[in-house]
Amino acid sequence: MKKLLQVSDPHFGTVQPEVMQALEAFADAQRPDVLVLSGDITQRATISQFAQARAFCDRLAIPQMLSLPGNHDVPLFNLYQRLFQPYARYLRYFGPDLEPVLSIPWLSLIGVKTTRRWRHKNGEISAAQIERVLHQLRLAGPVQLRVVVVHQPVHVTRPEDEHDRLRGWEPAVRAWAAAGADIVMGGHIHLPYVSELSGHVTRLSRRMWCVQAGTALSSRVRWEAPNSVNLLCHDPASQSMRCELQRWDFRAGDTATDGGSFELVHFSDILPDRRRPD
Repeated sequence: MKKLLQVSDPHFGTVQPEVMQALEAFADAQRPDVLVLSGDITQRATISQFAQARAFCDRLAIPQMLSLPGNHDVPLFNLYQRLFQPYARYLRYFGPDLEPVLSIPWLSLIGVKTTRRWRHKNGEISAAQIERVLHQLRLAGPVQLRVVVVHQPVHVTRPEDEHDRLRGWEPAVRAWAAAGADIVMGGHIHLPYVSELSGHVTRLSRRMWCVQAGTALSSRVRWEAPNSVNLLCHDPASQSMRCELQRWDFRAGDTATDGGSFELVHFSDILPDRRRPD
């Protein structure tokens, strides 16, 4: 069984030490093969916050990693840096690529930078970026699970989150689904959910899933969603290409010596709209 751990919106600078320790223990127990960091790695894009985040990722000791910057990973108050070197600090610790691609025998993982230096919060995707993802999807092998990673969500479940949806989401979703993408992962709104998009986007050509993660480590949690991570489990030998998406929530400990742990609270079946070739 192959495992992909999605860690989103840790917001180093607002990290809770007991949650961080629990996530390190979780990763040590689960031993995922791939780590996905889907943005907002820091709270204010400072050097010390990026250094702390990188040290944390190194301690997880996960063999492969793909990371993306979020809107909080662009300096907010330093206007010179924001306008002329918006990703310099991010690249120093998580470079060299702002739109990385990871291709291994069972997985094609495609990162898309949806943040913009002139936008503090909202994300967008260009026609050129959509086409770049299409090119990578066309290169994917028939047995590879095909996952696109963005920061802002391509689908929201509540009207009040609509303003946070990725600008340009609709042409992106339609094009990527037609080209064979199985999953689009995101974060940004600190609300975990899984949605099969053909039930929400009219005339979508095939099934594709939106997988959203909560905040992994930050104290900036929503009242209805504690700290959480996603664990995608996939058997590459499965004829149906089936995956299981597990949501693990942090539960605080009961005693001074029990700092808490991540517990499985929900799982969803993800069945790609294709089968493994004979």
